[in-house]
Amino acid sequence: MNSVDFGRTADDYSRHRAGFPDELTDRLARLGIGGPGQDVVDLGTGTGSLARLFALRGAAVTGVDPAAALLDKARLLDARVGAEVGYVVGAAERTGLPDGCADVVSAGQCWHWFRAAEATAEVRRLLRPGGSVVIVHFDWLPVSGNVVAATEALILRHNPAWTLAGGTGLYPRWLTDLRLAGFTGIETFSFDLDVAYSHLDWVGRIRASAGVAATLDPAAVGVFSAELTALLADRFPGDPLLVPHRVWAVTARRPA
Repeated sequence: MNSVDFGRTADDYSRHRAGFPDELTDRLARLGIGGPGQDVVDLGTGTGSLARLFALRGAAVTGVDPAAALLDKARLLDARVGAEVGYVVGAAERTGLPDGCADVVSAGQCWHWFRAAEATAEVRRLLRPGGSVVIVHFDWLPVSGNVVAATEALILRHNPAWTLAGGTGLYPRWLTDLRLAGFTGIETFSFDLDVAYSHLDWVGRIRASAGVAATLDPAAVGVFSAELTALLADRFPGDPLLVPHRVWAVTARRPA
């Protein structure tokens, strides 16, 4: 697949992509993660979906992302809801932040883009002893005949090199990454929910994905968008669409 640049998707990403649900941070709060007074570093923060939730719960949050265009959108979205998040341009493997600056390091919908050994080493460097790491995902679920499966098939027709189709929303390899890095108390949880998308928002959401606007040229993205719009009108005329998703999280601690 061509080089992925989510900065090219910033407008669609901020306008159409559903953010993490509040229930995720409710569950993390019950584990003592991301609450008031904690310092949180959110890696691969994008438009700040996860960082914003932690900030609204009273945590002091720093979001890190290599795409400055996404961080500009994050600041606008924060202002709309009164969230205060500090943002820095940087990579998960080398944030430039001080040693031991965080009680929590999070990574939402992005761990698969990182070099795991380097990223876990950076997480350990950032965390205070006993601090928590949390890796979370919020994935659509392709089921035979549903709108997700049809959409993924269309993406693959336009971008055969795309490798993220057919996901289950479960990521057991991340547990191994954390174990190899010496983290302890590794636990997971997941829950499913339907997300309502208008046809317009679903097309925009898919344009913002790695397989479309982040890799294809603008002309190809335009052709794809028109074909997806026609597919929805023909095969899935209900509006809004109820799109099945799965939230999955793994938490672990840096040894004290």
